[in-house]
Amino acid sequence: MYALVDGNNFYASCERVFNPALNGKPVVVLSNNDGIIIARSNEAKAMGIKMGIPAFQIKKQIENGEVHAFSSNFALYGDMSQRMMQIFSGFTPQVEIYSIDEAFLDFAGFQNTDFKQLGIELKKRVRKYIGIPVSVGFGPTKTLAKIANRIAKKKMPQVGVALIDTPEKIQLALKLTPIEEVWGIGRRYASFLQEHGVKTAWDFTRLPDAFIRKNMSVNGLRTKEELLGTSCIPVELVPPPKKAIRTARTFSKNTSDLIYIEEAIADFAAKSARKLREEKAVANLLTVFLKTNRFDTKKPYYAKSFTLQIDPPTSSSILLIKKAKEALKIIYKEGLGYKKAGVILSGIVPEENRQLSLFEAGEYHKHRQIMKIMDKINTATGKEILKIGAQGQSRAWRLKQEHRSRRYTTRWDELITIKI
Repeated sequence: MYALVDGNNFYASCERVFNPALNGKPVVVLSNNDGIIIARSNEAKAMGIKMGIPAFQIKKQIENGEVHAFSSNFALYGDMSQRMMQIFSGFTPQVEIYSIDEAFLDFAGFQNTDFKQLGIELKKRVRKYIGIPVSVGFGPTKTLAKIANRIAKKKMPQVGVALIDTPEKIQLALKLTPIEEVWGIGRRYASFLQEHGVKTAWDFTRLPDAFIRKNMSVNGLRTKEELLGTSCIPVELVPPPKKAIRTARTFSKNTSDLIYIEEAIADFAAKSARKLREEKAVANLLTVFLKTNRFDTKKPYYAKSFTLQIDPPTSSSILLIKKAKEALKIIYKEGLGYKKAGVILSGIVPEENRQLSLFEAGEYHKHRQIMKIMDKINTATGKEILKIGAQGQSRAWRLKQEHRSRRYTTRWDELITIKI
């Protein structure tokens, strides 16, 4: 038996843990630079506030206190997520962290277990220890556990636990699940299947294997077997290596200043490089992208990217910043007001599998030592004490976070205070 445990409205719930006065009130969380809505409480959803809309569309409701808005506080959310995952591991060591607010739990070998009661106990423990409400779905496969979680959240919110453990329950659950809600069925496949009369997960399981194999490859067949109760997707206890590392920001204001953008791109490249070193990997490709404001209807929208080969592959901040600045100059156009920029590292391979070059001599080892010392000092201090000069000092492009709550669990100077 598998379980999928999901934090309900996770970002909004994290804000409520340290501010109980928000309980029962509409809460939204904003993206970087307070640009768009990325999370909503149930009360905000009931008001008709849509995911992904620009924050300025509900500016009046925020200003008059009708809606409580918070800048994204990923330090807080990440720490709360780690605490939640630790609680899960107290129920079973077989835990796959699927996302910041979701995890699959493998209960193989749990004989004669009342899984519904187990789910209720899990919910209670998470709520008691860290204050986050969760939904729990049980199923004989990971895909069915996903569906059960959706049922627990949408159809049984008071209990918050759903169990799919018999053929009759599987059939009923599949008939209640729209095809676009099935894990593993993307938007493109959902549209294709709907055109062929497939409206629900049950309809999908009635399709011939030959049709699915021809149009959706082996992954489609795997999804069908999972829906029918045959487990084909095991729990991944070790996260797979990253295929790409992306660091991007929306600027607090539109800018055409090349120096300003160069400084931001250099910082993004350095942050991506550090993530790469944490993975003990190197990158073969680097992409830089620029975008103007797509919501500005008075000016033409411009979005451009350029990818450079990194030869030999590296994780050096110095070399990656140099490559990023080269790519930026190729796509930059004067006179445009840029709203967003970013760096993507791809072609990632483990450092020990790195392709060697006859022409790099001792350069690789020199950069490796410099980065090792820099990371050690920055990790020890908890701050970016050492950085590359191209990252700049002014940080004029830094994030706009006018509504950020305190980082209660990760900063000594932001601990919650209680007056008695």
